[in-house]
Amino acid sequence: MAKKRQPAGPAVAIVGAPLDLGAGRRGVDMGPSALRTAGLNARLSALGYRVEDLGNVQVEQQESSTPGPRNARYLPAIAATCQELADRVERAADEGKIPLVLGGDHSIAVGTVSGMAESMKKRGQKLGIIWMDAHTDMNTPGTSPSGNVHGMPLACIIGTGPKALTNLNGWSPKVDAKSVVLIGIRDVDLDERPMVRRSGVRVFTMRDIDERGMTAVMHEALAVAGEGTGGVHLSLDMDGVDPREAPGVGTPVRGGFSYREAHLAMEIICDSRRMRSMEVVEVNPILDDANRTALLGVELVLSAMGKRIL
Repeated sequence: MAKKRQPAGPAVAIVGAPLDLGAGRRGVDMGPSALRTAGLNARLSALGYRVEDLGNVQVEQQESSTPGPRNARYLPAIAATCQELADRVERAADEGKIPLVLGGDHSIAVGTVSGMAESMKKRGQKLGIIWMDAHTDMNTPGTSPSGNVHGMPLACIIGTGPKALTNLNGWSPKVDAKSVVLIGIRDVDLDERPMVRRSGVRVFTMRDIDERGMTAVMHEALAVAGEGTGGVHLSLDMDGVDPREAPGVGTPVRGGFSYREAHLAMEIICDSRRMRSMEVVEVNPILDDANRTALLGVELVLSAMGKRIL
């Protein structure tokens, strides 16, 4: 029997990060499986990509771990997972592949971004970030009302937060705050707000999208994140999408992206040709309806990677 012909297009390196230690609700550790079950690999291959699934990074289980400090729960275990993830992402990027990370809670972004930043640093380039989320994820142990680390990753990436995360690979910050854009924000903790205002990140709330439209917001976001950088990392938290479309997330907030707004954002990112890596996080199958959220997550990845209506 003849061997199945492999696509000759760019290579996508898929890495699962089934981490739920940073979240307040259990279940996101099943996110990578839900996304793979939704046909991610085969559908990317159908688009012409060479898909290399590198499996999952190692993650400690809550049942065999101790939470540690209340203001940064499970921090050592999260840092260990993020370091392994950073190493895998860095290797994939060094080999010219597009890293696609499947979460897991949003604390894994510290690992993804650290790996990408390290790889780009070798080429004399900086990384920009587009962070699509209902939340700003810029708490620190001193401001977090819950101590859940999935509310802190962006603060760590721009150099504010526990050294176990800010200083992966021995340097910080991973990304200049002026190269970071937040899109879809609608739920920010009271003590987190001053940090966001002072940080220098560009924030587009849902009101901005309501008033200006997704097209204008995305073009400006890409201009900001792309200025002076070698490319953009897209961090897609599925709670950025309205819970009517994506019910399977741990921290749903009403009033998010519509189905078409989410796809349009991905299509504009693809058109820009600036995306160098991507992650999809906070898919929680326990809270989902027949895997709807993972299926939508796969659709959005495909739009970001080039799938079109015609």
